[in-house]
Amino acid sequence: MSLPVTSWKRFARELHDGRIEQIGILSDVERMTCESEELNQLISEGADALSAKSNKERFDEQGWDSLKGSPFYKVLREYKDVLPDDIPAELPQDKGVQHEIDLVPGTKYCVTRQ
Repeated sequence: MSLPVTSWKRFARELHDGRIEQIGILSDVERMTCESEELNQLISEGADALSAKSNKERFDEQGWDSLKGSPFYKVLREYKDVLPDDIPAELPQDKGVQHEIDLVPGTKYCVTRQ
């Protein structure tokens, strides 16, 4: 089956003018069904489990050997004593540092954050 070729400008104009009443979309139903099944499986497993799994896999793959192709490899090796061997599992505890902005006396809206 051969369909006539039309430009997108002509298509848009005829669609806007009402000369096109119906549009048929040809697609690969089998591929779409397969992709929707994969999406449903991902949703059922849960996004948190997937992100945790991918994070763990990413961290396991990281190391000096994986950086050899990087242009920064020599610099990183030079400062390897500063870089941690293991990535911390959580952020460090808050030390309660207070930040204060001193404004000129007589100004309004001085903010102190704790």
